[in-house]
Amino acid sequence: MAAALAERSCLELSGAERGPRRRVRELALSPPGASVGPGAGRYADSAGGFCYQESAQLVSVTRNRFIHWTTSGDTLELVEESLDINLLNNAIRLKIQNCSLLPGGVHVCETQNLVVILIVTNQTVHRLVLPHPARMYRSELITEGQMQSVFTDIGKVNFRDPSNYHMIPSIPGLASNSTASAAWLSSDGEALFALPSASGGIFVLKLPPHDVHGIVSVVELKQSSVMQRLLTGWMPTAIRGDQGPSDLPVSLSVHCLEHDAFLFALCQDHKLRMWSYKDQMCLMVADLLEFVPVNKDLRLAAGMGHRLRLAYSQSLGLYLGVYMHAPKRGQFCVFQLVSTESNRYSLDHISSLFTSQETLVDFALTPAEIWALWHDAENQTIVKYINFEQNIAGQWNQVFVQSLPEEEVNIRDDQDPRETYLESLFMPGRFTNAALLKALQIFSRGGERIMDLTWDELKKEVTIAVENELQGSVTEYEFSQEEFRQLQVEFWSKFYACCLQYQEALSCPLALHLNPYTNMVCLLKKGFLSFLVPCSLVDHLYLLPDEHLLTEDDSTIFDDLEMSRDVVCLVQCLRLIGESISMEMAFIMEMACSRLQPPEKAAEQILEDLIANDTENVMEDIHSKLQEIRNPIHAIGVLIREMDYETEVEIERGAQPLNVRMNLSQLYGSGTAVTVVCRGVCKMATTRFLICRDLLILQQLLLRLGDAMILGGGQLFQSQQELLHRTSPLLLSYYLIRWASQCLASDVPVDTLESNLQHLSVLELTDTSALTPHKLVSSPQTIVELFFQEVARKHIISHLFSQPNTSLSETSLNWPHLITAIAADLLPLLWPSNPGFLFPECLMGSCQYTQLQEYIRLLQPWCHVNVGSCRFLMGRCYLVMGEGHKALDCFCQAASEVGKEEFLDRLIRAEDGEMASTPRLQYYDKVLRLLDIIGLPELVIQLATLAITEAADDWRSQATLRTCIFKHHLDLGHNSQAYEALTQNPDSSRQLDCLRQLVVILCERSQLQDLVEFPYVNLHSEVVGIIESRARAIDLMTHNYYELLYAFHIYRHNYRKAGTVMFEYGMRLGREVRTLRGLQKQGNCYLAAINCLRLIRPEYAWIVQPASGAVYERPGASPKRSHDGECTAVPTARQIEILELEDLEKECLLARLRLTLAQHEPSTAAVAGSSSPEEMVTLLVQAGLFDTAVSLCQTFKLPLTPVFEGLAFKCIKLQFGGEAAQAEAWDWLAANQLSSVITTKESSAIDEAWRLLSSYLDRYKSQNHLYHHCVINKLLSHGVPLPNWLINSYKKVDAAELLRLYLNYALLEEAVDLVLEYVDALLGKGHEHFGIERPLSAIAPMVWLPYSAIDQLLQALGENTTNHHSFVLYQKVQDKLEDYQQKVDTATRDLLYRRN
Repeated sequence: MAAALAERSCLELSGAERGPRRRVRELALSPPGASVGPGAGRYADSAGGFCYQESAQLVSVTRNRFIHWTTSGDTLELVEESLDINLLNNAIRLKIQNCSLLPGGVHVCETQNLVVILIVTNQTVHRLVLPHPARMYRSELITEGQMQSVFTDIGKVNFRDPSNYHMIPSIPGLASNSTASAAWLSSDGEALFALPSASGGIFVLKLPPHDVHGIVSVVELKQSSVMQRLLTGWMPTAIRGDQGPSDLPVSLSVHCLEHDAFLFALCQDHKLRMWSYKDQMCLMVADLLEFVPVNKDLRLAAGMGHRLRLAYSQSLGLYLGVYMHAPKRGQFCVFQLVSTESNRYSLDHISSLFTSQETLVDFALTPAEIWALWHDAENQTIVKYINFEQNIAGQWNQVFVQSLPEEEVNIRDDQDPRETYLESLFMPGRFTNAALLKALQIFSRGGERIMDLTWDELKKEVTIAVENELQGSVTEYEFSQEEFRQLQVEFWSKFYACCLQYQEALSCPLALHLNPYTNMVCLLKKGFLSFLVPCSLVDHLYLLPDEHLLTEDDSTIFDDLEMSRDVVCLVQCLRLIGESISMEMAFIMEMACSRLQPPEKAAEQILEDLIANDTENVMEDIHSKLQEIRNPIHAIGVLIREMDYETEVEIERGAQPLNVRMNLSQLYGSGTAVTVVCRGVCKMATTRFLICRDLLILQQLLLRLGDAMILGGGQLFQSQQELLHRTSPLLLSYYLIRWASQCLASDVPVDTLESNLQHLSVLELTDTSALTPHKLVSSPQTIVELFFQEVARKHIISHLFSQPNTSLSETSLNWPHLITAIAADLLPLLWPSNPGFLFPECLMGSCQYTQLQEYIRLLQPWCHVNVGSCRFLMGRCYLVMGEGHKALDCFCQAASEVGKEEFLDRLIRAEDGEMASTPRLQYYDKVLRLLDIIGLPELVIQLATLAITEAADDWRSQATLRTCIFKHHLDLGHNSQAYEALTQNPDSSRQLDCLRQLVVILCERSQLQDLVEFPYVNLHSEVVGIIESRARAIDLMTHNYYELLYAFHIYRHNYRKAGTVMFEYGMRLGREVRTLRGLQKQGNCYLAAINCLRLIRPEYAWIVQPASGAVYERPGASPKRSHDGECTAVPTARQIEILELEDLEKECLLARLRLTLAQHEPSTAAVAGSSSPEEMVTLLVQAGLFDTAVSLCQTFKLPLTPVFEGLAFKCIKLQFGGEAAQAEAWDWLAANQLSSVITTKESSAIDEAWRLLSSYLDRYKSQNHLYHHCVINKLLSHGVPLPNWLINSYKKVDAAELLRLYLNYALLEEAVDLVLEYVDALLGKGHEHFGIERPLSAIAPMVWLPYSAIDQLLQALGENTTNHHSFVLYQKVQDKLEDYQQKVDTATRDLLYRRN
């Protein structure tokens, strides 16, 4: 489209917040001396605005910042707004008690360091001195999302200081019938207030600079009567008499120079006076009636409705705009101030513009334009603007103001009244929060004041209030459904009417605020402010009333004049259709879009209804209009092209330096700017949806009329069909954007955000610009606002400022151009059929799952771009909603689009070093990871099984997928399927890993039967190796892999291996588990091993002795080190030792005895486990288990000496122990089998012990009577006298050895007795006691004496001859020997004699 948009209409977009109202700080001031006088009336509410001088500069703290205010009675509310950042503490409410603020009585001035607010009331003037934002923030870079407002430190400002306010003096006094005022700061910092004087003219009140003590002075600017006559001539008496002085100013403005100020006063005598404050001189008087065509009646009336505005441009100078008010008409005159060399001033008339509107509320002037705000007879707001330099025809441009919500809500039979009203009340952009709150306050019967409710809380409170009201009015208990519905409608409509009333009051416009630096125009209303933005050409043509459309200069639309006329006629046809469509007809199209039905069919139905209900001959008008269009097909094509935002390429983001990026990072980032931009897009989408709807209906009409209607021939039908199919997606696109612009985003709990971030990090999408984690906002945002704020704004701003050669410091912000460009760049990002996928991606990143599902639902049937990406996001939504199988279907459907769509390509980009497989396999891998982290193993298995078919030729991917299937089957407890997946894995190392995992997991779960029974084809030795290594590596009492291995071998009838396993297990139990339970298990293990070998043929019944634990080489085990840190040498190959059944039986017995010992004496369990047979004998003897010890010795062919020594020692201890020792002895005595002896005498433990010893000596014979020897040796070594039975028994078997023992222990007396007895026995006296069959005689066998021992005895006795007793003993032996010698001699002779 050609054409400058300079002279286009504008749209009003509300900047009202949806959330809780900003927190306003209340301040109060009671000026002493101020009182409510009898004549003091209340002035009308007013508003105004101030913009910082550097607000258009990109590199400035005050960029896009402005202050606006409203006054009402004694209250002034000031708000600082920013379009870039959210300002904190930015609203104050100042109450000046007993005073009324003058309309237009607030003036804001700016110096390098200060912002000074000058306030005029009917009794006082005030000054507020605040620090300039540039002083609060030294940096020019604005990077934070929020910043302190200029009002933050208002609490520190001493506005109650007398130097900052002053009473207006009663002389000259303030004029009662004029509310004009002007205020400014002098170059020295003095605050000056110009006010209309009661006696006519102006007086100026001057406050000294805020930091200097001084006095307040008053100067009156008044001409002398002579001077007045000379300058102005005589006044009509009507004015003089009734309205006060003729030179009473009705509007004042000031223009500051370096050391002076020009005061312009528009007076009620229709004259404009210009004063120099410094010289206190009137420099010029101009009669403005000269510029009014019919002024005769006007000259006699006082000009109380006149207004004056100034506009200054450095290049063009000072412009004055004057509104001349007259009944039924008004006129704007624009002048330029011209000065001659001799400091004479005059006005150069630039333009006169006429208007018919009656009540002017406000107007604003720039060096090129006038913006005006009126109220018409029906109290409707009218805003228009005109470029007075270029517009010669005096044609005003329309501003399409925001209309109030509909007066009534239509409720269809299928709708619930409560839901419908709530939807209507809380539709974004319809009612302000303040209006809803006030209505709620009234409805709640003025209970406690309701403050700071969030949008959702407010909705809840409204519902409760209306429902309570309804229930309170009910008197009957039973209703029909219809009656209840009627009641609901009644009460909800009552509340709705209340809201409407307050919305209307808050929407009352008070002033226009125009920023001359950025050309931003705002409409200041009682409850909020709204922004005026340029309207796009198509919307402009469609919205413009007919009378304006007819006068629209066609050449401004297109370069081709004929085409311009065609388009204008086409738009008029659309307007005719649009105006004829009833609500019911409009609803048909709405429902068709919502229910995914073809819009063409809906358009056809609407057309039929239009034709059927055409009472005003609209169809004829449309026909005649169509006749005027030369080429309808071409005109429709042009209109469609204008509205279509489909592009092939995405917005390029300019690559700027860091400081530029930081400077732009917050541009238009505040809540207000986001709201305005998105409401603009919503408004555009709404309008264009209607245009497309009407266009579809018109196209259906053209098809119905056929070629006869249109010049051109047969192929036109085809062209029309094509256009129809182009219009339909266009309509649906705008429907979707409108829906998104009105759909509120949900607040997201922190845990949902965190899990979402975790999922995104698995998908590796967290670094994309569309997925900034969504911050929770206090006021509810629509999803388009959310998208613009979080994602789109950065793209768009970067794109707009991407021209490489522009210097930021020289760049000036132009609001109309920028807002238009931003909207034009935002629409392609929202456009469903564009390849960019940022909007749905942002919804996913911000956890807006319900909204995303609805978005994709509305998109699905007709949009064929990003189909796969949409399915993928739908899958993610289903996952969050817990509908896993639906999610899986979506993910599978999306797979076919991998490699074709940008979002899916980003999803599968390979990381550095990552194995590059096919794109679809990479996609499956990402989805599998996502399903895995969410914890959906069944779905992982399904998807991996599907992916395997993709990976037919790629064994690595197959291995990965099979491993994945195995893992999840195992997790689910599907052991057979897990085993099957394991066997199919083509990668042997992964197969081994899986096998290891299978073994470990099934052991942990005690599902050993499965583990044993799997066939393990070609994996047998690996399984055995894994179980063996686990068995040897893990604590025996936690997981018993040995028993598993035993079962494994038994199941396969491999008895020898089973026996080996159990034998090794028993060995390790003895070594490592030194407890009673360990010993029990050890015995069982050896028994199991014996059983195994007994099942084998005898020649094969052997096993290899297992190595001791340290020798096992475990794969992956760390090297063993000695105490100084050096690696110890690997043990060399050891000799193989074979164990047969007999060896195992011995080990089994040993184990059983260990258990017996431990059961008898638990403390021995810690040492018994791995002890050898010799050590066991010792332990058993210590425990008193002599029978057991004897059996052990016999089995292992060990001598019984330790047993006899031990038992002898026990007897000794008992001999000398007390009663306690004897009581204890019964325990171990009971453990040994004694031959029962019937005796009348009660025997003691000592007796029993000796009896046991005696029985053992009788029972267990030994070579050389070793056991007797060791017992006697033991007793004698402890100095215990030998019991007679022992002496007698040993005498029988080895008297000589007994003699030697006596000698060893120096028992000489006993030795002498023994020798004497022995000699007697040899000689025949008591020979049976010494085991001598026949005594000494010639016919008996030879006898002998232990001469060596006797010699030793004699020597020992002989050495001590001094001792008489020894001498006697010596003599006895000697005598006995001599006697013996004689008998031997005799016997020998007899023998020799007999032989001979």
